[in-house]
Amino acid sequence: MSSQRNAFQALLIAIGVEEKSATVIGATFQWFLRDLTGMLGGILFTFYQGSNLDSYAKMWRLVADLMNDLGMLMDLISPLFPSAFVFVVCLGSISRSFTGVASGATRAALTQHFALQDNAADISAKEGSQETVATMIGMALGMLVARLTIGHPLAIWFSFLSLTVFHMYVLSPEQVSSQEHILPIQFISWSSKKANCLHKKVNLGMRISSFDNMEIKEHLLSAAPYYTKAKYLLVERKGIIDVIVYKDSNAADVLKLFFHALVLAKNVHKSKSVHSEGQKWIDYQYEVFIQKLKSLGWKIERLLSPIIWRAYWSYEPLEEKID
Repeated sequence: MSSQRNAFQALLIAIGVEEKSATVIGATFQWFLRDLTGMLGGILFTFYQGSNLDSYAKMWRLVADLMNDLGMLMDLISPLFPSAFVFVVCLGSISRSFTGVASGATRAALTQHFALQDNAADISAKEGSQETVATMIGMALGMLVARLTIGHPLAIWFSFLSLTVFHMYVLSPEQVSSQEHILPIQFISWSSKKANCLHKKVNLGMRISSFDNMEIKEHLLSAAPYYTKAKYLLVERKGIIDVIVYKDSNAADVLKLFFHALVLAKNVHKSKSVHSEGQKWIDYQYEVFIQKLKSLGWKIERLLSPIIWRAYWSYEPLEEKID
């Protein structure tokens, strides 16, 4: 909260508070442009990442905090660049719009996770009360810090940076699973070589139109006989497993197709009959695997998967030619 007050104080100074040459209409237009870019940024963020917020709630919760700190940083540095003030402030507004969307959506997902007795309203109310108490304490400390640092730029920057570091690194990496992403994969691609990420070789929900005529004949039609009883098709192209999902597939089907695709991705360079080997694993090992998950307390009835494209097809038995 003290960091927010320091950033807001810097923003007011940049807009022209205490400046005789500042005009009301100029400040109003700058504030309007700042809010407008924030709204547009929130809409675009929801459009591109809305389907991933449930599946990666903890990751986007951390991203929301990071973007909030970035937005406050933009407000703090805005007085240092008068010629680019509007641009810097709009960047900060966009960062905070990401924070608003991601934090609100992930809060709902995490509340649902902790509502073990279907008491989401109770959990949400208590979480809101805790947040209110924390905000009140932050407001009091923020007023104190703002009072002590007023007129001292170095003190303002020191308090902001120190609180930001504490805010972002209060949890040690050892408390997070080594196989779990806490930031979007684009931000940590430098470490991807150290991890065995089979899921990168699986494309869920591929469109039929993404295959050209030659690929349909070469890959899709040759793989179809292995999936006559399944509600999905797995197609291997250059070591990548493309998954075509049937339109009526449910959560159990999606879970099954994902692990089936992982098996194919693991064996794609080890076996020539990759579809046959994958089908054997599904027939003999998958049900055992599912039962072990259930015995350990996993709930597989509800599945979060960002599958957008689905397809419809029907199998027709080939008529044998009689001479």
